[in-house]
Amino acid sequence: MVKTIINSNINEAEVVFVSAPYEKTASSHKGTVGGPAAVVEQLNHQIEFFSRRFKKDITNFVKIGHEDLGEDLNKLSPVENAFKIENVCQELIKKDKFVFMLGGEHAVSVGHLRALSKKYNPKDVTILHIDAHCDLRNDDSDYNENESSDLAHSTVMRRASELGFPLVQVGIRTYSEDEYKYFSNKKNNVTVFEWPARAGGGTPKISDILKCLKTKYLFISVDVDGFDPAHMPGTGTVVQGGLEWWYGISLLEQAIAKKELVGADIVEVSPLPDSQLTEYGAAQLAYTMIGAKFAKRLK
Repeated sequence: MVKTIINSNINEAEVVFVSAPYEKTASSHKGTVGGPAAVVEQLNHQIEFFSRRFKKDITNFVKIGHEDLGEDLNKLSPVENAFKIENVCQELIKKDKFVFMLGGEHAVSVGHLRALSKKYNPKDVTILHIDAHCDLRNDDSDYNENESSDLAHSTVMRRASELGFPLVQVGIRTYSEDEYKYFSNKKNNVTVFEWPARAGGGTPKISDILKCLKTKYLFISVDVDGFDPAHMPGTGTVVQGGLEWWYGISLLEQAIAKKELVGADIVEVSPLPDSQLTEYGAAQLAYTMIGAKFAKRLK
């Protein structure tokens, strides 16, 4: 029998991957609706389960389940989508499941964070947000010629901030004037680590980022466009530059070692017809984060 990373049913699982194939508010290249299935395929059939770091098969020590919200999710409005995901995540969190969301566009994070805020005080959970974009717009009316939304992918961290979550944003390479004004206001508790605007600009030290994680709990949100497109080419809104692969792995492992990880997501995977690099990379990131969360068990 072929072994897969999904090794438990929902009731028995400690970690539950929730596939959220949604892209109603995507503003550029479409395709993120196919992201979750592509990442799960890589998780189940392509990545090595034997960890180079722990020299163990992580799936022998962690029970992992999967819930697919299905293609009908993409028929919902942004408001309905957020409500649906919130309800699903809330039920899982009530059962002490570690929810790992797979998007879909970044808008899927809103419902997850709302659900998490019912268990934890948002002020006690820092969001480590890896992205090329701040996603701090109040709505998407400045680029959406159709019906604008305040629950678009470009607004997700504004909504998270309004819930009370402190934000530490890493890899930022572009933002609007409104977003700049928002994160510059210290009252909003947003720390931005911009990536070099030009060659020789210097990459932030991981230790400086870790110093900004001041709460007991941690939530990690990875938009794959936060990484250099050389590593993650299949995404909706590509921006030159970004995190180097091993820098990103080291940041995630060190952050999880420092704080208690209570939730995570990987979003904006838009599979390309001639490359599986992005979905494979997203699967590697997810598996790395699970290993880091259960590091004590694996030693």
